[in-house]
Amino acid sequence: MTTETPAGHSAVRGRRGFTSALRRHAEQHRTDRIGWLRAAVLGANDGIVSTASLVLGVAAAGADHRVVLMTSISGLIAGAMSMAAGEFVSVHSQADTENADLARERAELKLDPAAEQRELAGIYVGRGLDAALADQVAGQLMAHDALGAHARDELGLSVATAARPLQAALASAASFSVGAALPIGVIVVASPAQLGLWVSLASLGFLAGLGAVAAQAGGSPIWASTWRVVFWGAAAMLVTAGAGALFGAVA
Repeated sequence: MTTETPAGHSAVRGRRGFTSALRRHAEQHRTDRIGWLRAAVLGANDGIVSTASLVLGVAAAGADHRVVLMTSISGLIAGAMSMAAGEFVSVHSQADTENADLARERAELKLDPAAEQRELAGIYVGRGLDAALADQVAGQLMAHDALGAHARDELGLSVATAARPLQAALASAASFSVGAALPIGVIVVASPAQLGLWVSLASLGFLAGLGAVAAQAGGSPIWASTWRVVFWGAAAMLVTAGAGALFGAVA
């Protein structure tokens, strides 16, 4: 039979304490969610608001239940394709700009690395380092990854916030489809006589849930996010329903 010495116990406790400290120090940041979270929230919000507003506008104009349903399904398809195309083009433009800046920085580093090191050191001086230490830090970072150092500290680019066109397009199209499907589900089960009321109430509830989920995922205040999403969604639906009622009365 073997016995553990007090020193052995101390070593084990030390290792456990070190591992526990590392686990406690591990931080969960949300910046890596920025790209897909923005696209997903925008898509879902647009899906709910656009479809609900379309339904209320067409219903207020006097269309029958079948026309309202077919119009909302067409709106889902068209909206999802529009969101995907729009996100891909806009985010790809951002990616093109980022790549152009990186190419220019790469050329400048090749042409005059000493000047680029002084530029980087000046940035660190502006952040609070003394000149000697700033020059030392700049030199070591450039020796490790010159382009990465300038991309991060001069251009403000990082892996977490880099433009991802395809990811943004797919997230927007999928989230728009899910958001638009919610009011359409209400149309299917609601009675034609109370269609406007049920679509309005359900859509506001969906928007409130979306705002809360987005706030939780992004680490922002839940109440403020929920109120903002519900308020602007209600405003959009109200305006569209009013326009539909006006055009229906004129027709």
